[in-house]
Amino acid sequence: MASNQITVSKALELVRNSETGEVHPGVDATLEREISKIWQRISARPNEYVMNKEEFAVFNYFQDRFRGNRTAQLAIGRFWKDYKGSPSQFAGYRSN
Repeated sequence: MASNQITVSKALELVRNSETGEVHPGVDATLEREISKIWQRISARPNEYVMNKEEFAVFNYFQDRFRGNRTAQLAIGRFWKDYKGSPSQFAGYRSN
């Protein structure tokens, strides 16, 4: 599975459904690229940027990386303020 052949949505599905917690390198590469893009967008507009549902799912997957980061905490807060659904829609969602 080449990393350029997998969508972010599919990568999230695969990591959510992994029984062993092991992640294929192509899946990992896809998610790493995406979290870098998301963080760049948040960093460029730290007081304004609102993640969409897929971006939040990726961000949530990497949440330990951003633990204690005020900019990340504010971005998460803006997502929840804007979001109209239920937290249970996010497999693996953990509140802080």
